[in-house]
Amino acid sequence: MKQDLKVEAVVIPVSDVDRAKKFYEGLGWRLDADFAFGNGFRVVQVTPPGSPASIQFGTKITNQKPGTAEGVYLVVSDIAAAREQLVSLGANVSEVFHPEAPGAQFGLAEGQADGLASERASYGSFATFRDPDGNTYLLQEVTTRLPGRVESTSTTYATVSDLAGALRRAAAAHGEHEARNGGAHDENWPDWYAAYLVAEHHGDELPR
Repeated sequence: MKQDLKVEAVVIPVSDVDRAKKFYEGLGWRLDADFAFGNGFRVVQVTPPGSPASIQFGTKITNQKPGTAEGVYLVVSDIAAAREQLVSLGANVSEVFHPEAPGAQFGLAEGQADGLASERASYGSFATFRDPDGNTYLLQEVTTRLPGRVESTSTTYATVSDLAGALRRAAAAHGEHEARNGGAHDENWPDWYAAYLVAEHHGDELPR
């Protein structure tokens, strides 16, 4: 029987555990654990809002040099709103940008352009921020998943804001649908919304 292999936590290196803990709690990340042992080992685990995976740091937990974790992805449904929220909580977040060359989002290749991706394409808009040690996070806006990236048997949303964002996109698309059909009120709009939400979530062709 094929076994699932689920990423549950990513270890990052920090120089000052208490400073890092204060920073992440200040961003509203849930504190899951803070265990210290007599041999000097300490592990702290925090989880970003809505994330199925967590971040761990501590002492005697990694040989990586503090600040060397790069490109830890944080997927969001509305990058402008996510950036605004993080800034309000004290994070120094870059302006939103999009890559005009492959890999430019990581900053190691030229080709970063200001602003959202053309037509606000899913997977195309980014922003970055660092923790006090310099570990780097990459915000990426994802609204429509590529085919095969989501289990076909379920449609779930991690947070209320993710579902609300999906409903807003469905509402805008449904308005265009009604306009194409003479502007008449669509009495079957709940069915249309449901079809749109499922198709968008799974990366299938959207209803028109």
